[in-house]
Amino acid sequence: MRNPLDPAELNAAMENVHRAGMPGLFAEVCDGDQVWRGAAGVADVATGRPVTADMRHRVGSITKTFTAAAVLQQVESGQIGLDLPIGRYLPRLVPKERGDAITVRMLMNHTSGFAEYLPYAYPSLKAYPVVADTRPQSLEDHRFTRFDPIELIEMGVTAPPVRAPGETPGVYSNANYLLLGQLLEEVTGTTAEQYITRNVIERAGLRDTGFPAGLSVDGPHSQIYEAWFGMIDPPRDYSVYDMSWVGPTASLISTVTDLNRFFGRLLAGEIVSPSSLAQMQRTVPVVSQEQRTIDYGLGLHPMEAPGRGTYWGHGGTVWGAGALAMTSADGHRRMSVAVNLQRWNRLDSSGRPQPHPIDDALAALYRVVM
Repeated sequence: MRNPLDPAELNAAMENVHRAGMPGLFAEVCDGDQVWRGAAGVADVATGRPVTADMRHRVGSITKTFTAAAVLQQVESGQIGLDLPIGRYLPRLVPKERGDAITVRMLMNHTSGFAEYLPYAYPSLKAYPVVADTRPQSLEDHRFTRFDPIELIEMGVTAPPVRAPGETPGVYSNANYLLLGQLLEEVTGTTAEQYITRNVIERAGLRDTGFPAGLSVDGPHSQIYEAWFGMIDPPRDYSVYDMSWVGPTASLISTVTDLNRFFGRLLAGEIVSPSSLAQMQRTVPVVSQEQRTIDYGLGLHPMEAPGRGTYWGHGGTVWGAGALAMTSADGHRRMSVAVNLQRWNRLDSSGRPQPHPIDDALAALYRVVM
């Protein structure tokens, strides 16, 4: 039996996340033609302005699904070979043996072996993934820095490899998707952002989704707050900053309604072909940025919902903002949730993030919405 939407249960689950310490969150859940939208908490801790479910939000690495869909469109048109070496397309960025050994697919499923560039671009994060030895100062230092994507890619490519090409488990790295952005530019003659806008965002009929034109989010939005594992106390407002540090890997701005529409249409085979969608759902083990091993496909990853089967989608986090969008395999049930605080877990004496009531409350919310 399908679980119909229960507004009282959904509202209660949202409120529990707010009570657990999340300043504000908002969500949309769709079950067939039935739609529920809700919000809990505040969009501005200073003024008490409430969050609303129609707010635009930085959705972080959910951008990767859009970028992956754009690349697969070019695979379908014969401009890109999924299992051809990236060195064939970008020999200057990935030269010699690695350019021959690393395929486009390996970039998309994070098995290239390229290191994450963020610890090199942000000096106070150089100890990552040893979080206890990182500091948040670089976030402030680079709030308005305009990064060059080629320089960021070079940081990831020239850093010591974290794996051999194709080796599993892979390691999640934003360098992979910055390279895919350059690949799109090479084969389409336009920027990745322009191509994705015309051929993915507009094809999906999304009205409130786009790449940032400036330092802030246009339209109604929440302030967003970064805690950096308790090292920023109270959490600092990071609503305004330059998103060039992630570009086509994590800079999209969207709404929960648009995310549900996108993933519904993607899983219905309306953005890429059914055969391309099947490639997106072929997973390998990948070590996430939270140092957990997850299954990851080509810009998609699955979540198991007990008794409800498999959901497909992506999560995202940037400084201060987080989001999760998941859709059932048949596309019938869709959920998107946005939160306005990140890295709320403080570290214990051994340097590991401690459990926080927000974690349990969010897990309970996901169980209800799925």
